[in-house]
Formats: sequence, C-alpha cells, structure tokens
Amino acid sequence: MSILFSGDFHANAVHELSVITKKNLVIKYGQDKFNDIRCHIILGDGGFLWPDNQRTDRFNYKALACRPFPVLCVMGNHEPIYGMREKMPETDIGIGETVYQIHDNPLVAYLKRGKVYTIDGFKFLALGGALSVDKIYRKPDKSWWKDEYWSEEEKWDLFTLLKTENAFDCVISHTGPHHINWKLFSQEDFDPDKFIDEVAILNDQIHKRIQFKKWLCGHWHIDVCHYNHDTGREYFYLYRSTKILDRLDGQMTIYSDYKVSVR
Repeated sequence: MSILFSGDFHANAVHELSVITKKNLVIKYGQDKFNDIRCHIILGDGGFLWPDNQRTDRFNYKALACRPFPVLCVMGNHEPIYGMREKMPETDIGIGETVYQIHDNPLVAYLKRGKVYTIDGFKFLALGGALSVDKIYRKPDKSWWKDEYWSEEEKWDLFTLLKTENAFDCVISHTGPHHINWKLFSQEDFDPDKFIDEVAILNDQIHKRIQFKKWLCGHWHIDVCHYNHDTGREYFYLYRSTKILDRLDGQMTIYSDYKVSVR
C-alpha cells in the first residue's frame, strides 16, 4: 500500500482537480500503483468549506469519490476550517490522533497541527499554516480566520512532545522551513513579504529538534525538490505534480508522476 501527495487544491479554483483525477493518476502511475494507494494527502489549502461554495464542494466530492481512498488535508493558510474547528466532529480513523472530518463519502478530513500520525506504517509529523499574502483581501492582522496562526498553546504542546518523540519518517506541512524557502525561492519573482512568515520560522525551530527523512509541503505554487547531500534529507514542494510514497525492498521510496526541477 502507498500514499499519494499533492499540493494546494483551492477547491479546484484553477483546475487543480485535473492533477488528481482517477483517469490522470492511472495514466501517470499505472493501474497497479493506483490500486495500491491507501490515502491521499493534500499539502494545505484544500479550500473546502468556503462560505457560499457548497455547489463547488459537491462537485469536488463527487469527483474525488471516483477514487477508492480517503483525502487527508494539511492545514493551509486561509482555510475556512480555522473558523469552524469547534463545530467539526473529531473522528478517529485509526491513524493515531483524531482528525476533523468534513465529509463522509469520500472521507475528507483535516489533520491537526502539531500532531503525530501513522499511515501505512509511515510516521508523520503534521504541521500546517503559512502567511496569507492575498493583499487585496488582507485584513489588518494579515489573517483571514481566527486561529489561522499557531496558538502559544499549540506551540507549547508540540515542543513538549518533541522532547520525548522526535524521530519521523516524514514531515508534512503547508509552507516549508524558512531556511529552505529562502534557499530555493529568494532569487525568484516572489513577493518579499512572503519570506517574513512566522510559520516558516516556526518550522525552522521544529526542524532543529527532529530527525526525519523527507519533508513535503505546498504553498509556493511551484514544483521543486531540494536534496541536502550532507544529511540525505529531501524537501518536496508540490503544486501541479504529485508524489507516491511507498516501500521498495524495505526502503522508503518516492515515485513522481513526472520529473520536477531539483535544486
């Protein structure tokens, strides 16, 4: 069994659904590997539950239901779930911590920030969040929803956890660690404000405290992989490409639907 990863979905606002349909996944990976997928992880900005967007949600759920596996979302930056968590049922789906379930068939749920999940034998640290840079709609505090940024309690709970549990197969987040973001994107045509992100800086603090093999994230709307030759760690930023995490001869292996740039 294996795990599918993709980048920001945005409720299919700019046709992101085409990347993850059953038809296209079978074309990219083959029927056998598609049949092995146990779940699909969206790396933030799933975009579900936007007010007055129920018709779009229904369309997306119907398309996702054509695939026989659940969808688990990392918390993005301006996710409506941030304003609704108290209303959402917390469901135990057998992967460790509970999740915020937002739909039944297919099962669609959000992973909690700062929690540990075990999926198909792989141990994940789930993070989430990022700075919202939507300047036209930005509120004075640069956030859209209550609890968009990590609370002090969330940070305290995570750093307490990491004192005794700090080894993971993968980290899944929305934005990446600040020092990797800067290495990859500081020379690109990005808004400079995007680098002044307290969530990315928090990811740096977490990065220093943990052992891991692969870090997967979205947010930057670009497909790129960074490999650190000194540590052997890989950092995958996804948007229009997907990855499948599997085991080959007992080793954790990443399969690509097509080659992304490597820096």
